Amino acid sequence: MTKLQTLWFNTGTLCNLACINCYIESTPKNDRLVYLTHDEATAYLDEIRDGDYGTEEIGITGGEPFMNPDILKIMKTSLERGFKLLVLTNAMRPMMTCADGLLKLHEKYADQMVLRVSVDHFKPELHEEERGPNSWEPMMKGLQWLSEHGFNIDVAGRTRWGEEEQELRDGFGAFFNEHNIAINAQDKKQLILFPEMEDNNDVPEITTACWSILDVNPADMMCSSSRMVVKHKGDEKPSVQACTLLAYDQQFNLGSTLKEASKPVPLNHRFCAKFCVLGAALVV
Repeated sequence: MTKLQTLWFNTGTLCNLACINCYIESTPKNDRLVYLTHDEATAYLDEIRDGDYGTEEIGITGGEPFMNPDILKIMKTSLERGFKLLVLTNAMRPMMTCADGLLKLHEKYADQMVLRVSVDHFKPELHEEERGPNSWEPMMKGLQWLSEHGFNIDVAGRTRWGEEEQELRDGFGAFFNEHNIAINAQDKKQLILFPEMEDNNDVPEITTACWSILDVNPADMMCSSSRMVVKHKGDEKPSVQACTLLAYDQQFNLGSTLKEASKPVPLNHRFCAKFCVLGAALVV
């Protein structure tokens, strides 16, 4: 880790959906990562304050973060400490139950906060192929609500259907224009298109020679500038994983503190190859 640019809090793996290709296997019943409490999250913010980590951003992911009863408190404390805040959400009912609290945070911290909404495809039938029946309309309601109220929003889509990137960006662009969603589909930060992460598929082997062959910089890997705090079910306290993609693999559990988690990370998981080194989904 060269700099802890972003510290991620996984607020728990429980989710209102059970997406077929969810890399972290979130469902309404999966509590392998239990809810992270406000006090537990604050302890890591304190460690950042007392150390020299250069942290600029707090990311919040799940599961569905807005199912965590402490989510608004975790967000508020992160913002009060001066961090930029990125929250990943499906924008459905759990988020909308927090609408009043979100508006209060937006009123005070609008420029610090971004909500990234999962919209797998601009075609409802393909989005629901991933997310399940009747998932499109509630997502649209939340996405439009965020846009109408002036929140900074990004969208995360998927490349699983085989279209070329420009085809996807043009399709999403037309979709955003049709529904008055304030997102520029040609901006790779506002519309992020993720490769699929399927654990059973073979991927090309990578070596250190890949840096020069692919013209990829090790400093652009997520694990060089971010870590994710999780709390595994049955553990007394949270721990720090190498990145957001590897929540369960204990070889990527780097300890209970940020200091312990600053150690080097071997890129020996198939996601390291497919998603980061070869997939070009780097610091996100």
